[in-house]
Amino acid sequence: MNQREKSLIFVHLAVFLFGFPGVISRLVDLPSFSLTFWRVTLASLTLALILKLQAEKIPCPFRLPESWLILATGLLLAFHWTAFFQSIQVSTVATGLLSYSAFPLFTIFLEPWLLGTRFRRLNLLLAVICFSGLYLLVPEFNFRNTIFIGVIWGLASGLSFSLLTIINRKLTRRYSSLILAFYQDVLAMFFLLPVFLVKKFSWPGNLQSLGLILFLGIFCTALAHTFFIRGLKDIEAQASSLISLLEPVYGLILAYLILKEKPDLRTLAGGGLILASVLWLSWHSAREAKRPS
Repeated sequence: MNQREKSLIFVHLAVFLFGFPGVISRLVDLPSFSLTFWRVTLASLTLALILKLQAEKIPCPFRLPESWLILATGLLLAFHWTAFFQSIQVSTVATGLLSYSAFPLFTIFLEPWLLGTRFRRLNLLLAVICFSGLYLLVPEFNFRNTIFIGVIWGLASGLSFSLLTIINRKLTRRYSSLILAFYQDVLAMFFLLPVFLVKKFSWPGNLQSLGLILFLGIFCTALAHTFFIRGLKDIEAQASSLISLLEPVYGLILAYLILKEKPDLRTLAGGGLILASVLWLSWHSAREAKRPS
């Protein structure tokens, strides 16, 4: 097995692990903010151990030139995961995963505004297709409808992740992705701590919940992120982007196998439109990147 094949396995394994959190949020009886707090706390401890084993020097984030940006990423990460879990807890795994998956469409509108990149008219068509898919996800536009509320939370999760991705694109030019992940998990933990203490100090209620939270923080977050970064060393950005699109697919399969949650045809059609628009965007962006400037 050559290095590229090993890297592909690492990326696929990471994306498969990324598919578990939605299911775990339905199996563990904890509020979304408590679940996120435990996730980032365990991920922080695991990443600290990994960085120690790799003998990585970890500078104090508050002494770095981009300290305010790093602080912003911690806040965005805390909100992103809390909103994602909230979306699934009030609706279904499919609703949360598919509405969050629209985040690349937010990116194509935010990047020209925040980074000054060129806006392409094709993106408007992709946005129309994506939002048509979102329309199919919602049975009725009513705040008393749990699916509608789930989509709102899922879109909020996608928007915050889009902003996080744009900022990370700037930060990864200067800092290791693993160190940034460590910073963001630690900061997210501190941002969530006051809410965690004031609202309700929630512990896992039983051994099964404890095991699932350990799996979520250690394997689905810290190790999955490490595997993904390791895999990026030997495969193209286009390949990693396309493999990442399997996250909602894995999530839906796991929800069906573990929770017996079967999406209806309308949800599948809406999800198909969302994923098709994101797939086209990933392919088109990769093709543009290969063109000589």
